[in-house]
Amino acid sequence: MSAAQQIPLSQSSAGLAPGLFLTLIVAGLSIWLGNAAWTHYLGLSTLTLAIVLGMVLGNTLYPRLANGCAAGVNFSKGTLLRAGIVLYGLRLTWQQLLAVGGDGLISAVLMLVSTLMLANWLGRWLKIDRQTALLIGAGSSICGAAAVLATEPILKAKTEKVTVAVATVVLFGTLAIFLYPQMYHWHLWPFTDLHYGIYIGSTVHEVAQVVAIGKAIDPAVADAAVTVKMLRVMLLAPFLIGLSAWWGRHGEPQTAGERGRITVPWFAFGFVGVALFNSLHLLPAGVVADLLNLDTLLLTMAMAALGLTTNLGILRQAGLKPLLLGGALMLWLVCGGGLLQMGLLHLH
Repeated sequence: MSAAQQIPLSQSSAGLAPGLFLTLIVAGLSIWLGNAAWTHYLGLSTLTLAIVLGMVLGNTLYPRLANGCAAGVNFSKGTLLRAGIVLYGLRLTWQQLLAVGGDGLISAVLMLVSTLMLANWLGRWLKIDRQTALLIGAGSSICGAAAVLATEPILKAKTEKVTVAVATVVLFGTLAIFLYPQMYHWHLWPFTDLHYGIYIGSTVHEVAQVVAIGKAIDPAVADAAVTVKMLRVMLLAPFLIGLSAWWGRHGEPQTAGERGRITVPWFAFGFVGVALFNSLHLLPAGVVADLLNLDTLLLTMAMAALGLTTNLGILRQAGLKPLLLGGALMLWLVCGGGLLQMGLLHLH
């Protein structure tokens, strides 16, 4: 049972208030830091900053506050997370999908599927538990920390596994910020600007990291990269639905009768519905901007809650294996993604 499900339905708003207030403070500080010039340069998103700040508090001050704050923190980690994923659809339109053409769609789908399959296979080979391997695979193949958080309710993974996955994905995504501009300037791949943008968008972990890399190279590269990255984000919904069906048959049930039971990720349908609605451009730009700010706040509060409930000792216990998996997946994204673009260019 996930942390969010442990909260009784009768939990009063007063009982939730202390924990919600705590995650709100951490989220607000993270958003403020996320707007600083140095964090933009490093490609650090507010989600990354929130989990780091949450972990600092979670291993110092929070244990003394846990009795009064646990309900609200768990609510942030569960209910607010799902609401944030639904509103995330306002960042996307189906027109964006059409803008990058067939090469962008092929790249996004092939890199997502191959990376997930590789994560599952390497996880078994490295003897990493399947939940951790799939969480790292989801973060590497779709949209970083946000994908890890969206996958957690389906896998019903423990907090420490989610944290290990987020930390791994953030580490290698940050390394990509420094690697990809250098590969471009060294002419390591013989791509046009369009295909280098597709390459970045289909292989780099987080949206913020894609933006940082694109800005460091060229506006044309940045536009293509961000568009393909948004296409990968759109694939989050079908991924969650497919994972739910697969996990129900092949997962690790927590009770004897749980195998074969499919958890319907209703928030994934909400995500698709909001993206479709956003494609109609019916809402005023100001309203959309306000809702996007709310979405950022909700997701940042969820990440803060995750950090607050993380024991750093768990990360030490996880050892090198998650890092080996994350490194192998990044190597595949860099090399496999590059070879895919070369193949697509050859076809043209």
